[in-house]
Amino acid sequence: MPQENSCCRVCSRGLYSCHWRKPSENKRKHACCWFSVVTLASLLSLCWMYICLVTFNDREDVNWKAFTTLKCWVNWFMVLIIVSAVITSYCVLLLLFALFQVALGEQPVLHWLHKIFLFSGVVFLAFGVAGLNHWKDEWPTIPLSLQATGPFLQLGAVGALTLLSPFVFRGFHQAETAGSKAVIASAFVVVSVAIFLCPLFIQSPCLIELSKLPEKPRLIGHRGAPMLAPENTMMSFNSSIACGVAAFETDVQLSKDRIPFLMHDHHSEFLLRTTNVNEKFPEKNFSSSDNFTLEELKTLNAGEWFLKTDPFHSVSQLSEEERKTAGNQTIPSLSELLTLAQQHNISVMFDLYSSNQKNDTKDTVSTILKSGIDPRLILWLPSAEREFVNSTAPGFIQVYSSITQMEEKGGNHLNVKYNNLSTEKIRELRMKNINVNLWVVNERWLFSLLWCAGASSVATNSCHLLKEMNQPDWLMAPHIYRIIWIVVDLLSFLMMTGLFIYQRKTHRLCHRRGTETQGNSTSALNDKELSTLLLNV
Repeated sequence: MPQENSCCRVCSRGLYSCHWRKPSENKRKHACCWFSVVTLASLLSLCWMYICLVTFNDREDVNWKAFTTLKCWVNWFMVLIIVSAVITSYCVLLLLFALFQVALGEQPVLHWLHKIFLFSGVVFLAFGVAGLNHWKDEWPTIPLSLQATGPFLQLGAVGALTLLSPFVFRGFHQAETAGSKAVIASAFVVVSVAIFLCPLFIQSPCLIELSKLPEKPRLIGHRGAPMLAPENTMMSFNSSIACGVAAFETDVQLSKDRIPFLMHDHHSEFLLRTTNVNEKFPEKNFSSSDNFTLEELKTLNAGEWFLKTDPFHSVSQLSEEERKTAGNQTIPSLSELLTLAQQHNISVMFDLYSSNQKNDTKDTVSTILKSGIDPRLILWLPSAEREFVNSTAPGFIQVYSSITQMEEKGGNHLNVKYNNLSTEKIRELRMKNINVNLWVVNERWLFSLLWCAGASSVATNSCHLLKEMNQPDWLMAPHIYRIIWIVVDLLSFLMMTGLFIYQRKTHRLCHRRGTETQGNSTSALNDKELSTLLLNV
């Protein structure tokens, strides 16, 4: 079989170009352009997949926003992850096939079917980025994640650069003009320098000595332990006690008969997601908490939704008895939670969702004072009517949602979303003896990063997972990282230099042989013409 129709070449053409025969010259003209498109699409899909993975911590926020629009609870973020993974895998495999084509000396002519799939994937990525831009709260997570992954991404980039360098060198040697060679060389040098030197700009709080590692952040059960039980139910808060939480975080609303109860969803979504209110009261208006008395709320099932939707894919981990208990949960009152907190000496922090903050604040404070709980266990978060709360219950610990407001009031407890503070700011606040609580932290990498930064506590859905961590997932002394960085860069540089020299010699040898073959053919042709001329004479 001719070399150009060998098994490897035919299979490579078939998988990438869907052509089992060698393509025509006309189809080769745009091969380089489409190769660039495949490369760009692969890089974009990898970046998008990275964004999806680092924002996985906030999947419930994304699902909640989708629920407020569609009024249907589906794990949309998981759907997004799966589709993104398929597109990324397809683009990367396509790029690998293209590189294999180049390695075999074949023109990477892309089939029209691949072009359609590639275009569809790029359109999906564009919509994904546009959607993420709509949820602007997610963007700060990306630079924060780079502090956790930056050192490893740099090492991976050096490895990828080394593996791809032979293809770049081949293109450089095969370039016919000096201008083309200059463009290829300049681009490669710029990219290489950027990758080799980017550790100069990588600042991670986990690049510290073990002896300087701050104390592990305390855990606050966000609506209890919602991965183990239905959120904001007594089963959920009891489950969080086993995690050793320092505080319960919950959401308070007031019923028609002025009794505080626990429920996060409010406004038009009130009760829809986490109860069977549609079945129990099909004709009643349930857009506000004051449409129901506590007795009516107690008749609703607040646990079946958890078993049916399995929001955290954790129901399978529950025993049969735990599932039965989860399916029979009801909406608890604030008094029930305060009694539990008092029994276990656990603090309580909550948001107050209300359209009448003044009256609801008074009733809520009254309920807390009547419970007999130690006032120092109450972390008061609602900003409205704070002066009234200070005068009525001076023992409550005032927690603020903004640094400015905290400093104005002379407070020392801060509660903000984890990506609203830089790791440097967290350290600065902790040095001033400010207690910094960050919400909601579910993933190990994020908890590790905030631990290194010195966060006081984190509100979490996954207290049962984070409690098992005895130290951050990775910790490295700065001088050790510098040694690894320099050694890896040096080895990569030496390997690429060797590959460049080897390919240059190979290219020159092939060029010399081609010249000699062409010269021999010309000489043979001239001898034949001379013989023909003599015969004619």
